[in-house]
Amino acid sequence: MNKIDNAYLWDKLTSKFGQDIAQLHDGYDLLTVDVHVDAIISVLTFLKQDEELQFIHLTDITAVHYPLQEKAFEIVYHVNSLINNIRIRVKVRLDGIHPEIPTATTIWKGANWMERETYDFYGIQFLGHPDLRRILNVDDMEVFPMRKEYPLEDPNRVDKKDLYFGR
Repeated sequence: MNKIDNAYLWDKLTSKFGQDIAQLHDGYDLLTVDVHVDAIISVLTFLKQDEELQFIHLTDITAVHYPLQEKAFEIVYHVNSLINNIRIRVKVRLDGIHPEIPTATTIWKGANWMERETYDFYGIQFLGHPDLRRILNVDDMEVFPMRKEYPLEDPNRVDKKDLYFGR
């Protein structure tokens, strides 16, 4: 068996998914691809179930919030092929109004807690998730603390006034 590298992996993905996938970069020997939200389950399923690739280990699911962009949220999946000693980062961009994406729990059972954490901090709705509720924050919390929707500092704090710092 030949060693699978990022170029081969990219060629295999584009031949299978075409316009639904785009390469972002290949820094630090980590292929990063952008996938259309409608194709994410197909791409992740292919990565896991392809007999040659065998990306069986879901390392992490998280999100990033870019509040000034139309597609304000980016869901990030890190997946490893332990057999081939290669990893891939898969990103999906979502709109900021109603960020929702299909659940990956149908592919990896371990995605359950990762998606709950991402929901808890970013408010991303994972459609079809078996138990999407808060996991780290209190149940009655009404905000999502990792969203960049709030000022970094309280403008009413007197100890942060410029006059105290000679400005």
